[in-house]
This record gives sequence, C-alpha cells and structure tokens, in this order.
Amino acid sequence: MPSFHIGNVPVDFVEQGSGDPVLLLHSSGSSRAQWRALIDRLSGDFRVLAPDLYGYGATGAWPERAPFTLEDEAQIVLALLERCGEPAHLVGHSYGGAVALNVARARGELVRSLAVIEPVAFHLLREGDHEDEAALAEVADIAGTVERSLDRGDYDHGFGRFVDYWSGAGAWTAIAPAKRSAIAAHLPKVALDFRATIRHGARSRDFRRLSMPSLVIQGGCSPRPTRRICARLAENLPDVRVATVPNGGHMCPITHREETNDLLAAFLERRPSRAK
Repeated sequence: MPSFHIGNVPVDFVEQGSGDPVLLLHSSGSSRAQWRALIDRLSGDFRVLAPDLYGYGATGAWPERAPFTLEDEAQIVLALLERCGEPAHLVGHSYGGAVALNVARARGELVRSLAVIEPVAFHLLREGDHEDEAALAEVADIAGTVERSLDRGDYDHGFGRFVDYWSGAGAWTAIAPAKRSAIAAHLPKVALDFRATIRHGARSRDFRRLSMPSLVIQGGCSPRPTRRICARLAENLPDVRVATVPNGGHMCPITHREETNDLLAAFLERRPSRAK
C-alpha cells in the first residue's frame, strides 16, 4: 500500500480507481478497512483514497505531548488533497465525519462535496438547547469512562463501554477475546479523539457559509448525541440533503453497509464532475 510521512509518522492509505477524487475517513477505533466494499464500488468511476488516521491501522500514533486537535488529524487529509491536485469529494463516518467537517469549514475550496455519516462533532452541541446540553452530558460520561479506564490501565473496560454505547449492550463481549485485546489497544487514541471533538471551538452557525453540496446520513436507531448533531447540521448547512437508514444505528456503514453505500453512491454520482 502507498504511504507518506508527516514528520516522522508514517501514514498508510489505499488508492484505487480513476476519475474525480473521493476521500473516505473512518471512525474511531477502526481503519480504512471499514470502507473496503465502498472502495470497490466507487473505484469504477472515481479515484478513491482512504487513509488510516493517526494511531489506527498501519498509520503511526500521534507523536506529540501537546493537546491533540481536529486540525492535527486534518494534516493527513490535507496531504492527500495535495496529492489529488484538485478538489475532492469528502466522506466521513463518526470521528472521520468530524474531521471532514473541520476540513470543509477551514479549506472549503478543496472540497467538491461533503458527505458525513453520524459525525461525532460533539462541539456542535455547545450553545444549543436543553436537549443538546443533555446530549453533551451523555457524551462526557462516556469520555470520562474512557479517560478513567486509561488512567487505570483497564483498556478492556474502557473500550467495552465505548463499543457498547455505540453498538448496543453486549456488543463488546460478543467479540472474541483475542480480537478484543487487539482492539482495546487503541484506547489512548480514542481518548484523544474524544478530547478533540468535545473541545473544538467551531459552532453550528460556522457552517452556514459552506457552499459545497452536502449529505448528512443518520441512523434511525442512533444515540441522542449524533441525532442532535445531524439536526444542527441540517439547520445550518446551506445546500444539504438529510437521509436516514431506518433500522440502522451509529455504525450503519458496517451493520447496514449496502443501504449506506447506496446513499453515498447516489449522492456522489449526482455531484458535478470536473471539467473534461
């Protein structure tokens, strides 16, 4: 697989197909592998690039002691956009969706269209109504469990709470013990992801100036925080379509892959292409 370096950190990604570029950004605790089916589907018409974000897959860990931000994660996306040499369609799920929103807001001229699936842009819940406050408190509770588990070295408990929150009670114990151990090793990066998405300064109103066509996908059975974030984006993105995977939850790109990929493919196929 191709790779590049940001500082001393190796960044791995997959690149497949030709045509207008599409960048796919995965969720916390995952890797580019979550997009395998979508990459195969899109690469007949698009040039698809999917990186492993910091600390996931084959990409190295964030090397600094300083606070980690969405702008730091965006370095990977901006490097790939430079590789593309032209504006790209940007797709992100969960944490990857929060990163995609950050890139679109900061460097909109590089983004041809934006599609986010249940983005965990928790900072958008600040300065909202009572429902938003309650949703943010719910997230803070999960983030607190992750931080305390990390401090105690109890990675299994911390990652288990994280997985069960997003995928339903019992989802963690349903995974084979050997695989759980490998997954739980990513808990330090999950903690960084929470800090970055909760503490960021952007607010919902900051997305009103975005001009690119946007798609917001939500699961019909998702937790309150991401449903509230999707609602805020629907209210503030100027050119937006909202779609729901009726029986899906937060992990619908995996649990309801075909339905989610159908929505993404239909959106991308309708977007304006580059001049030929």
